[in-house]
Amino acid sequence: MSLINLFEKSHLKTNNPDVRPGDLVKVYQKNLDKEGGKPQVFEGIVLARKHGRGLTSTITVRKEVKGIGVERIFPLHSPLVEKIEIVKRGKVRRAKLYYLRWAKGKKKRLKAKDVEIPSEVLTEEKTGEKPEEKSEEKAEKAEVSSENASKSSEDK
Repeated sequence: MSLINLFEKSHLKTNNPDVRPGDLVKVYQKNLDKEGGKPQVFEGIVLARKHGRGLTSTITVRKEVKGIGVERIFPLHSPLVEKIEIVKRGKVRRAKLYYLRWAKGKKKRLKAKDVEIPSEVLTEEKTGEKPEEKSEEKAEKAEVSSENASKSSEDK
């Protein structure tokens, strides 16, 4: 292995998700002005991924602010990029989505891609509880409501 390959391998980030064109992503970038401050979040659609999977790979992210399109190019393995979060996947058939720059209305919308996410993960993220706890609570509530229903029917 050459020295260049060794250098690149040592600087690659392993926690980056597999970002593809059409994904709606949040890119958290460190603020150079403030030390230890809140990261800046740039949320938009990935138009393109360039320069392969190596150290120099980049993504182009586009969003609209008050009707004006804003695009930024983020190096994926830069130390300034803290993390990249995929909000949702878009169903696209092209590698570069530059046509979205000029598209309006319905043509600008991308269909959502069906992504398999286990239901246990979703319930834990939203409520902070384990799914088993919820099912036990529901069973208890069902018992109490059935007791109340039987009492009310006896009263009549």
